[in-house]
Amino acid sequence: MRDTLWQSVLGEIELSVSHANFTTWFKHTRLIEHTDERITIAVPNIFAKRQFEVKFNNQVREVLTKNGVDPVQIRYTVETTAAKKTISREVKPEQSDARVDQLVTPTPTIAKTPATSLNKRYTFANFIVGSSNDLAYTACQAVAASPGIKYNPLFIYGGVGLGKTHLLQAVGNEIIAHQPDARVLYVSSETFVNEFLEHVRFKKKGFSDKYRNVDVLIIDDIQFIAGKEATQEGFFHTFNALHQSNKQIIIGSDKPPRSIPTLTERLRSRFEWGMAIDIQMPDFETRCAIVETKASLSGITINRETVEFLANNIKTNIRELEGALNQLLAYAEMRGIDPDVSIAEGLLGNVRESRPRHVTAKQIIDKTARHFQIESREICSARRDKHIVVPRQIAMYLLRSELHLSFPRIAAELGRKDHTTAIHSVEKIEKSIKLDLLIREQINDIREKLYA
Repeated sequence: MRDTLWQSVLGEIELSVSHANFTTWFKHTRLIEHTDERITIAVPNIFAKRQFEVKFNNQVREVLTKNGVDPVQIRYTVETTAAKKTISREVKPEQSDARVDQLVTPTPTIAKTPATSLNKRYTFANFIVGSSNDLAYTACQAVAASPGIKYNPLFIYGGVGLGKTHLLQAVGNEIIAHQPDARVLYVSSETFVNEFLEHVRFKKKGFSDKYRNVDVLIIDDIQFIAGKEATQEGFFHTFNALHQSNKQIIIGSDKPPRSIPTLTERLRSRFEWGMAIDIQMPDFETRCAIVETKASLSGITINRETVEFLANNIKTNIRELEGALNQLLAYAEMRGIDPDVSIAEGLLGNVRESRPRHVTAKQIIDKTARHFQIESREICSARRDKHIVVPRQIAMYLLRSELHLSFPRIAAELGRKDHTTAIHSVEKIEKSIKLDLLIREQINDIREKLYA
């Protein structure tokens, strides 16, 4: 009965949300408790739990009511895939704020496949999904489910410290978890270059066998083969051999194929055969989720004020954010005290000097205008020229995503009385980010300039 009810709920929700949202948030949930008083829904990780509590709770309740179920409470529980240990928190209809509970990290069983070079710690279960990376996350899950069939090659790109390596290796680990005999090889481009040169210079054997007799080849930081003509030639033939055999190729880079300098045209075209997706800088909610999750993995709960302090001050790099958190936790542990804002400010004061804690609305409007080579006053004008409308919509989106301004406040910042335009603009850009590579890159560029 529980399964039938929840499948009906999921069926209705799937019709009302985007495919990426459904796959990311709803697909891996299940109903584990159903009484007149309470409904309990299992979700895969702490970030999903938070999203349901804050964002999707009303929608779930509405669809449950349509299906004849009206519980007093709806509870979301993190359920690990290995030990099935859970954390939980009750959510009443009027509640909107979420408290972080302790997260039990799944320990996936991964077969010892020779020479994979995969780090078993990198899994989908402990990857924090947010609006900056959900499309890449969904594509990687699709590839892991059907390697060599969908999105081949899969090309993931983004700046340093945004989670590319984690996501690339999570695909390999997921494939091996379900197909223990699969031959999965993860290497950096530096390793590929060095082994190729040894193969050419010293006639070292085994190069072709290693790279062409695999089911999945994952190569990271491919941008470093740019300018190395002989290596590009070697990779071209390796790519062709694997692709023609329907073997999965997954590539990581700090920039899209067309932006890699001195990359041969035939390699560039092959990199674009499948799907190229970027990972952007994490938004505020994702940064908060990263801090909360990483702290909970250490068995520590950090109050919301401290979480937001870290998320507000370190905005462009997940590694830097994790490093700051580790420094805070280590300091607190050594002194037997709870981490709080005052300690974080004392330890990380230098961060404030390098990264502004608050970006202003004026800065967002000015940076957006400058990026599109127009005047700030044009963005705030009533003009409807296309070259002004799009920057105006992007500015509204950034005011919402970076400063969390209300729609009436966004309208006021751009000299408007009616806030429905702001709602429409933000929704339009949110949809465009999923489908339009140029829009994603423009927003990413403006964010980098805001926090440079």
